Amino acid sequence: MFIATLLTNPETPVLDRMTVESLRNAWGGGDARWLDPGVAAEFPLEAVPKNLWEAWEGLQALRIDLAVQPAANRKKRLLIADMDSTMIRQECIDELADEAGVGAHVAGITARAMNGELDFETALRERVGLLRDLPAETISRVIRDRITLMPGGPALLATMRATGAYAALVSGGFTAFTARIAETLGFDENRANTLLISDGKLTGHVADPILGKQAKLDALLEITTRLGISPDDAMAVGDGANDLAMLTRAGAGVALHAKPLVAAKCSLRVNHGDLTALLYLQGYRREEFAA
Repeated sequence: MFIATLLTNPETPVLDRMTVESLRNAWGGGDARWLDPGVAAEFPLEAVPKNLWEAWEGLQALRIDLAVQPAANRKKRLLIADMDSTMIRQECIDELADEAGVGAHVAGITARAMNGELDFETALRERVGLLRDLPAETISRVIRDRITLMPGGPALLATMRATGAYAALVSGGFTAFTARIAETLGFDENRANTLLISDGKLTGHVADPILGKQAKLDALLEITTRLGISPDDAMAVGDGANDLAMLTRAGAGVALHAKPLVAAKCSLRVNHGDLTALLYLQGYRREEFAA
């Protein structure tokens, strides 16, 4: 059995009963269940429809996301998440670069790296090099003044933790940021790269080894082994090329507002919903969300 889930942005709920019932009838699905009126609904299917992506494309024009996944093992025991442009709205290195006066240049490199056009490690070293001599105290100011959480993140973490899931923040960004975000949201652990500092200033270097695409996959495999569960019991979320190995190995890999290259390789794509979409995809109803 499979489950089809339709969802949209909770801030602009546009999902109506006619849309849900029309698709359910066209696909011969079972009774629809509303997870959150106007925001998310689901219904069972016996098989994956042949016109899934054609239907997905049509719903995208209505600002509605659609996913079809196996009904079994939907509620996951591990959440493993990227940070930049996933758990937070920003790219931390771009914000630091803006403080250093090289924001536009670094943002361009970041975009190309996340699109898979540049080698991640090389691009990271180049961007960090441009931060040389930036006062280390700038990091705290950026976190305070420039970094904002992605909507739905607190509810996602609180709900999954309340039901016994483990949560890991695994970023190609920097520990100075992941430590704060992990503490704020309630992640059990965080992994990222370390900016090197000397005499109160950034040296323009990052500690080895660099946490990139392979390290994110390794984290998924290491954590699931330690917990005594399978990667199939994990939900991964990210948006960039360095998240792909993690996303495609997890039981549920969600491309959240992802780069086209990433979204094209993931069957779970959230372009309109926020992070609560990850709860709806697991079958949680709105009233089951933890405070």
